[in-house]
Parts: sequence; structure tokens; C-alpha cells
Amino acid sequence: MATHTPTGTRIGKDYFELIKRFPLLPIRSEGHLTQAFKMIDELSIIDEDNLTTGQAAYLAVLTGLIAQYEDEHHALPEAFKDGVDALRYLVQQCGMTASDLGRLLGNRQLGAAILRRQRQLSKAHLVRLAEHFRVSTDLFLKRRPHRMRKAS
Repeated sequence: MATHTPTGTRIGKDYFELIKRFPLLPIRSEGHLTQAFKMIDELSIIDEDNLTTGQAAYLAVLTGLIAQYEDEHHALPEAFKDGVDALRYLVQQCGMTASDLGRLLGNRQLGAAILRRQRQLSKAHLVRLAEHFRVSTDLFLKRRPHRMRKAS
């Protein structure tokens, strides 16, 4: 049986089954956040074009609840100079070392080289870091501003 929302959208019983498993309530703790991410992961394996209206609606609301919690509890500083600065912050906040970062990227020495700006992040590194830290790859793509030299 389908239910109609006030906007006329038809929601099937799959939506209500998801609500029973994980109610759409404000997220109040890290444990609750972890459970929310598990639900997101479960729905993320379904191709976006194959989501039912109910699944898509549930996913949209749950994503908003997660964003609200993270904005309140895990807000990143806005003033990163560049992607390496953002990475350095995340590594520090997670209690990681440069070696830990390197191991995450597949080569223990690579972490220190990236943090010293001797090596750049590859596309594969960007994806791995975004997945690990649960952030957008865009965070690591910000370029360092160039200084203008005075003409002599």
C-alpha cells in the first residue's frame, strides 16, 4: 500500500520499512552517526536510477540529518590555505602520523612527502582520503594562492 505525502508524492512501504529500521530523528551521538552511515552505505550500493521514491526520500532526509550533526560537531575550519593544509588538519584531528597517512595511501614514506609538499596527491589518493575522512575530494583540490612579485 502506498501513502501520499502532502505534496502528492507517492511513498511505498519500503520507506516505512527503512523508518522502522532506523527512524529519521536528529542525530545526537557518534554511535547514532555510525548507525546512520551504515544505512547510507546500504542504500548507496543501489544505483541512483534504481532507487524507489521511498528509498530516495529516506536517503535525502538521512543525508540532511547527518550533515546537520556534522556541521554542529565536526565543522572544518573554512580558512585552509590549500588541500595539503586541510589534509594536515584532518591527520592531526584523527591522531594520525605522517607514516599512518602514508600507509593509508599505500606507501609509508609518501605521507611525509605529501605533508612537506614534495609530492602531490594523485586522483586515487584523493578518492582514498575522501572515503577515509568522509569528506568531499574538493577539500583536497584547493590550490595555494600564488604571491605576486613586485616589478623591479
